[in-house]
Amino acid sequence: MISSLYNFLYSVALGIGMVVSLPYWLVEMARHGKYRKGLGERMGRVPGRLRLPGPEERAIWVHAVSVGEVLAVAGLVEGLQRRFPRHRIFISTTTDTGQSLARKRFGEASVFYFPMDFTFAIRPYMKALRPQLVVVAETEFWPNFLRLAHASGARVAVVNARISDRSWPSYRRFRGLLRKVLVNVDLFLAQTEQDAERLRDIGGNAERVRVAGNLKFDIPVPTAPAMVESLRNSIAGSGTGPVLVCGSTVEGEESLLLRSFENLLVRHPRAVMILAPRHPERFSAVAALLEKISIRFWRRSAWNSEALNGGVLLLDSIGELAALYALADIAFVGGSLVPRGGHNIIEPAQYGVATVVGNHTENFRDIVSLFQRRDAVRIVGPAELPLVLMELLANDAERRALGQRAAETMRSQLGATSRTADALQELLARA
Repeated sequence: MISSLYNFLYSVALGIGMVVSLPYWLVEMARHGKYRKGLGERMGRVPGRLRLPGPEERAIWVHAVSVGEVLAVAGLVEGLQRRFPRHRIFISTTTDTGQSLARKRFGEASVFYFPMDFTFAIRPYMKALRPQLVVVAETEFWPNFLRLAHASGARVAVVNARISDRSWPSYRRFRGLLRKVLVNVDLFLAQTEQDAERLRDIGGNAERVRVAGNLKFDIPVPTAPAMVESLRNSIAGSGTGPVLVCGSTVEGEESLLLRSFENLLVRHPRAVMILAPRHPERFSAVAALLEKISIRFWRRSAWNSEALNGGVLLLDSIGELAALYALADIAFVGGSLVPRGGHNIIEPAQYGVATVVGNHTENFRDIVSLFQRRDAVRIVGPAELPLVLMELLANDAERRALGQRAAETMRSQLGATSRTADALQELLARA
């Protein structure tokens, strides 16, 4: 009775929140086109393109919020398909960029937008997919979704689970309510022992919490798009260099990075910066900034193999950044010079590239701490950034050694995907 009351009150609060925030969503749809795609799917309309399981087939539903989670679970999805060849595997995402990548990786017949956390939106998917296993990447603790998945008879697992420093205080504050939500989860596979301890503290059943490692260390090096080879040839043919790749940058960082780049150009007049803003809706704003400070730049969408000496290539595209780190002499990973929690440094580390981040890396504390302990990353504040970049470019041996230590750190952490697949197979065996 009490649980039913909580569910009712949560749904009412969610509905009120949606109504109150409706003007924001409408503005975002109008200005940036966000949330417009897949609106029917989000509201519970099962798309006709899905190849639904037949009467004798079983299904596995994997939810991955955005690009990072899609990349992290890609190897796991492939492993589950090998272990359960008679199961249909479906992948849901929340963001448009995650949806686009998932459709490319897994095919449109297996991918859809995650429904909003209303009973009326979730039930059509439970009925159509009839999942035997529901796998949620990281910490998507949607109360109605977890409750309905559990009630359907599916086993529910949260994989690659992490509790960030930013989320931790809020989770603790509401752990009484969270305990009623997390009872619907059969298995938590945490990235680290600290994440496991936090999961137990906020209400995860201690017997259901294990440590499996971080799936993101197992992400394979991406297949390089044609753009990478074109850029490599252009750089080699024109004597361009050094190359600085600044990825996943956010508002407030580009001006700092460009100021540092202008300092680099004094000593390295043929240097090039590849600048990749995190959010597509900011491409035009960053282009306007480049025009304002009168620095030579090309937009990726309009670049035609021109020499990039002494200029900036604005990467106004999706899905190419990871492979472009292979061209870098130094990589900077954004969201970290300003207090945004940072982004993942694994992609440049895979290529053995010397990597620099700012000092706001709370969202990836464990990864960054691991690399820091092994002297495999440089952490700087805005004032230190120009000097550190200059020092690394002046010392080839140290720059290469820094990248090599990063690659060695990556190799030491492999194996989370197979451990996670083993645990999920064991969970399904008990179904």
